Amino acid sequence: MSLKHQIARKEIIEAGLEIQQAAFVVGTWGNISVRIEEDELIAITPSGIEYNKLVNENIAIVDMEGNLIDGNLKPSTELMLHLSLYKARPDVQAIVHTHPVHCTAMATARKPIPAAFEDLVQIIGGRVHVSEYRLPGAEDLSTVIRHAMGERNAVLIANHGLMTMGRTLKEAIQAAYVCENAARATLLAANVGGAVEFSPTDIRILRNFYLTQYGQR
Repeated sequence: MSLKHQIARKEIIEAGLEIQQAAFVVGTWGNISVRIEEDELIAITPSGIEYNKLVNENIAIVDMEGNLIDGNLKPSTELMLHLSLYKARPDVQAIVHTHPVHCTAMATARKPIPAAFEDLVQIIGGRVHVSEYRLPGAEDLSTVIRHAMGERNAVLIANHGLMTMGRTLKEAIQAAYVCENAARATLLAANVGGAVEFSPTDIRILRNFYLTQYGQR
């Protein structure tokens, strides 16, 4: 494997430790992947291994049809979901699936996270919708999740958890933090009348600001 494949593996291991330390996952749940665009491959976490025990060789390298190219362990059981999202969204370079408590509460209640927070709208692109529920491994699981995600960078998986995406792995993880903060604030706002969403115009302005002006250029 080339240097860029090893870099992708290292980034995934570091990201796994981060989401574990943030209590966004418990045990071996959740998964992380990165697109290796030039080679039409992705790197993805293996199935059923704790994040603090991963080494580079455990991170599977697969092609866009799910064939194992390199790695000594079976890829995540949600591999085909990741591949489906990458195919639907050429702009996405990394995907992180987590189970943060407040986002999972919203997913379990099947309630979206409203577009009522500037950072959420900027990084996600609007409200975070909830997918229809499907059992694990259902044939149309990828379809219902893609539909709920649309062009936004996050989706709540009904009765399950959160999936975030980004132009980089760092951005995908940041999106998870922002979603969790927004979910918690939404639940608190329910005690004082509920969160008030931005107008569609304000959402477009906030998202465009993030894409074209935010940060160092």
